[in-house]
Amino acid sequence: MSRTVLPGFRLALGLTLAYLGLIVLLPLAALIWQAAGLGWERFAAVVTSPRALASFHITITAALGATAFNALFGLGLAWVLVRYEFPGKRLLDALVDVPFALPTAVAGVALTALFAANGWYGRLLEPLGITVAYAPLGIMAAMAFTSIPFVVRSVQPVLEDLSAEAEEAAETLGAGAWRTFRNVVFPAIFPAFLAGCSLAFARSLGEFGAVIFIAGNQPFRTEIAALLVFIRLEEYDYQAAAAIASVMLAAAFVMLLVVNAIQLWHLRYAREGR
Repeated sequence: MSRTVLPGFRLALGLTLAYLGLIVLLPLAALIWQAAGLGWERFAAVVTSPRALASFHITITAALGATAFNALFGLGLAWVLVRYEFPGKRLLDALVDVPFALPTAVAGVALTALFAANGWYGRLLEPLGITVAYAPLGIMAAMAFTSIPFVVRSVQPVLEDLSAEAEEAAETLGAGAWRTFRNVVFPAIFPAFLAGCSLAFARSLGEFGAVIFIAGNQPFRTEIAALLVFIRLEEYDYQAAAAIASVMLAAAFVMLLVVNAIQLWHLRYAREGR
């Protein structure tokens, strides 16, 4: 009689599939069903309206900007936390997770207070002609704040497990610090780095609470897609809200497929290189 590796595998698998069906697949199916009720012509009219297109453009542009910032800053922060010892390191490491624990509405209020014209940062930036609160930069700041832990926590454990032998060998062969990082370290952490950036981008696309306070919510200028969905729900136009949300859902799926394809290509390239 064959035995499964994990005890209770069938029960665990059944509970897992039931959870995915009830919590994930069923709401997504309801969303698609609501959007399909519009019909193709009405659906196209809703998602290609000038206001909807503007909200998509603002959301995606701000998410890309926030992800680019987090890619650089998050990688640097993970590097510092892993490779250096300094006073307050444990505190800094704990602060990385604050955006996870802090309610996004509280984060939005705090960022607005900081970057407003009379805020601590705003009063320094306004004379330079840099407006953050109630501007697209404010959206990027809110998205970057709430999504940076994904990059740091994805890269940090891989850096910690990375053997120093390859770096030492590269230095012995005369490679400088930058060349060692580019040719030895970064290829090893690239899959985790890409996964962290993709999670940060997806989190930014769906951010709502932190953004609405600092964005100002001006149509065609600072109105994100999530807010437009909320407005349509307040108007009891559930099908239009579902249509706009389904476009963002499709964008998230496409992004995940692209990221997975890049990771598979990288793994295949790494194996062939060996």
